[in-house]
Amino acid sequence: MKAPMDEEKAWQLYARAIDILDGLKPGFGLPILRHLALRRFSVAMTVLADRSAGEDGNELGLASRVGSAAWMYRRAYRMGHARAAYNLAISHFNGNDLQGYRHWLFRAAKAGDERAQIELQHFQTRMEHGAARKIGRHRPWQKLDEFL
Repeated sequence: MKAPMDEEKAWQLYARAIDILDGLKPGFGLPILRHLALRRFSVAMTVLADRSAGEDGNELGLASRVGSAAWMYRRAYRMGHARAAYNLAISHFNGNDLQGYRHWLFRAAKAGDERAQIELQHFQTRMEHGAARKIGRHRPWQKLDEFL
């Protein structure tokens, strides 16, 4: 890992990378995100992990393997990014690992993620999204889903 970079410059590069990935600017966004992740920018680590974990969470990898999605989520969480713990929890749910889901949901709530706190209060083993259908844990939409 390289030394952290200036916060303002990191946010400018991050905004450029997101614009590129959204198709608003020309260029390649992933190399910029990798550069920011190497410079210990936790938001970029979370976005990179989101992209590499896949929609069903099966490509999480091992938390001990440098560069895997689980490693980046865990590293970003340790750097104070509570959303990384929440995203890791959802990836565990999508991979049908409910023990890992609850563990990381608790950590995200403890770190201050409001959505994780609400989900932990109303803990459910079935969700309304499409990835839950793939693992046999789908349920219809409920009024509570507006808050989650």
